[in-house]
Amino acid sequence: MASILLLEDDDQFREVLIGVLQAAGHRVRSATNGFDGMALFRAEPADLILTDIVMPHGGLPTIRVLRSECPDLPIIAMSGSHVRLDMAGGVGANRTLAKPFSFQQLTDAVTEVLAEHAEGK
Repeated sequence: MASILLLEDDDQFREVLIGVLQAAGHRVRSATNGFDGMALFRAEPADLILTDIVMPHGGLPTIRVLRSECPDLPIIAMSGSHVRLDMAGGVGANRTLAKPFSFQQLTDAVTEVLAEHAEGK
């Protein structure tokens, strides 16, 4: 399965997401902010980025940098704000997830975005 880099500052939510993604067969690394996430990605690129939007060294600037460095990288953005989700799509997120979302919605989004990326290669 895929290597996923999860950027989420809420410790409990991050651990739940890691568990769900690992149960789906993915290898998951995580960071609590965009700055650390970029350092992890540059050290070892991931197949997909799953990022919160509202966190330290925010998700929107992180998406912009990732998109400029890796134009084809699959990125899924998460937020409880539909306005912020619209902004994430505008700066390059392939998909957005409105919090709260179900585990099934999460795994479906990851599967779909990875499949779309594989088809585009």
